[in-house]
Amino acid sequence: MRKVKEEINRVVGLYGKVEEKNMDKLPYLQAVVKENLRLHPVVPLLLPRNAMHDSSYMGHQIPKNTQVLVNAWVIGRDPESWDDPLSFKPERFLGKNIDYKGQRFEFIPFGSGRRMCVGFALAQRVVHLALASLIHSFDWEVSSPTTEIDMTERAGMGLRKLVPLKAIPTKRNSIQVTI
Repeated sequence: MRKVKEEINRVVGLYGKVEEKNMDKLPYLQAVVKENLRLHPVVPLLLPRNAMHDSSYMGHQIPKNTQVLVNAWVIGRDPESWDDPLSFKPERFLGKNIDYKGQRFEFIPFGSGRRMCVGFALAQRVVHLALASLIHSFDWEVSSPTTEIDMTERAGMGLRKLVPLKAIPTKRNSIQVTI
């Protein structure tokens, strides 16, 4: 949080307003969003696909018309694709050309190809802008700072935390911010 807040304050200024034009200058914020989507995709199982013809994948025979489900949650935690896959490390995305479009199949939070999420472009803009605005406008505290945050998830159509996180916004104290 501290690194993201410092980056936003450096780009926008303490009293500036976060705008869409600032997003390209916030690589750490972008890396934080990507890392969140890698570990906690909104939809863990992507839309089903059907095999168009008999095929073989990793030694498994897949008959024509077999319905295939892609598990984005497992892909984002694959130790063959990610170093220390269960740790939250936004730095793994800095300086690398890993985008949301599914060109690298170890990171597909919005799917890929013709069945990619139609709301991808809107989500990419809105999530970064909203998150940057919230972080810039408020100081945030967890309701119980002495205990570790429970990251256990509850699976369903969407992925949600088993124990909801209670984050408390307070008016930003610009005196504490360091640049």
